[in-house]
Amino acid sequence: MMKIEEVQSTTKKQRVATHTHIRGLGLEPSGKAIHMAAGFVGQVGAREAAGLVVDMIRQKKMAGRALLLAGPPGTGKTALALGIAQELGSKVPFCPMVGSEVYSSEVKKTEVLMENFRRSIGLRIKENKEVYEGEVTELSPEETESTTGGYGKSISHVIIGLKTVKGTKQLKLDPTIYDALIKEKVAVGDVIYIEANSGAVKRVGRSDAFASEFDLEAEEYVPLPKGEVHKKKEIVQDVTLHDLDAANARPQGGQDILSLMGQMMKPRKTEITDKLRQEINKVVNRYIDEGVAELVPGVLFIDEVHMLDMECFSYLNRALESSLSPIVIFATNRGICNVRGTDMSSPHGVPVDLLDRLVIIRTETYGPADMMQILAIRAQVEELVIDEESLIYLGEIGQQASLRHSVQLLSPASIVAKMNGRDNICKADLQEVTTLYLDAKSSARLLQENQERYIS
Repeated sequence: MMKIEEVQSTTKKQRVATHTHIRGLGLEPSGKAIHMAAGFVGQVGAREAAGLVVDMIRQKKMAGRALLLAGPPGTGKTALALGIAQELGSKVPFCPMVGSEVYSSEVKKTEVLMENFRRSIGLRIKENKEVYEGEVTELSPEETESTTGGYGKSISHVIIGLKTVKGTKQLKLDPTIYDALIKEKVAVGDVIYIEANSGAVKRVGRSDAFASEFDLEAEEYVPLPKGEVHKKKEIVQDVTLHDLDAANARPQGGQDILSLMGQMMKPRKTEITDKLRQEINKVVNRYIDEGVAELVPGVLFIDEVHMLDMECFSYLNRALESSLSPIVIFATNRGICNVRGTDMSSPHGVPVDLLDRLVIIRTETYGPADMMQILAIRAQVEELVIDEESLIYLGEIGQQASLRHSVQLLSPASIVAKMNGRDNICKADLQEVTTLYLDAKSSARLLQENQERYIS
């Protein structure tokens, strides 16, 4: 008798992060917030305000402005920023960073800020190019004996067949293009285009003739290109200004010894000079005037903004006034505290002159009902089954401790439930887990009661 074991399916489990459940801002077309939508619960005022910001960004009326999301910890500030990013879609650059990222050992603080500023400004470039486009029908490298002697064979040229709706064409290509084909992982049945003058290869997707195949990776299927194989085509590229900076900062290596060394040694983070950026700005502005490119100001999200110091803030003041500036969203959970590196106290730890430029959105602490809704959504995202009684109990814990603490108790409780031989979480499991893990407030209370035992 043959024994057949059941194998768990190999479909990838999506990793669940803190904000996996956020899918957008959850607004009606009129801009009113739906109480529970797109993963959000409550925070109606803040979401409507964020919705207006999204509209302003879409109409390009918001460049050089800044927002501040202010509220106690665990009230959905990062979630709001993510919601804004989701609403804007993938074509608008969204660059998140944390205030403490600017303190790096090898790069100036302002340089880190500038780099992130440039990352969050997109440029959509339209170009007319001569291209060969089609579905790959054959791909065969032709080898010859190596001319340099030795045993190796070198590839003299590549024969590639491209098929469109109108017909097929065989191309004989340079071996350097073969490298590009390998890099793009091009296989027979892919739709690609090759630029005629530069030889750049771009893989568009898999031809939809193969769409019935069972494929593990989620492939993008594209229709067979229309027209001839060789044609002029308008190509739209989305790049960020930082991509342009980085591409022009790296020395373009020839075959000299130095560039070989550069390839072997690991590339250090080179600082992009201001002069280079100004040159690039000139070119970008010229492109925009000629109508070749359009600016897509994106969003730079700086979390924990109270971690920045005076230099960074004065730099931000100037950067927000420049003509190439994204929308900046700050978030902080501090009340009135000192600006880092000075003894000036100021609201949110942000100097007053910068606060003047900000529109401030308040996030409110969640009430018990909202907390239970959020916990239910989180349980659903993490694929846990939990009954009503436990949700109410968790909501109470959330009110006493914090929302984050109660969300964190979900996973351990599900494991305890499995150990007790149940699939769903019930109150007993949660009570067991709460005895095992303390929240910040109870821990602080214990410290105060047993002060003499600790070193302080």
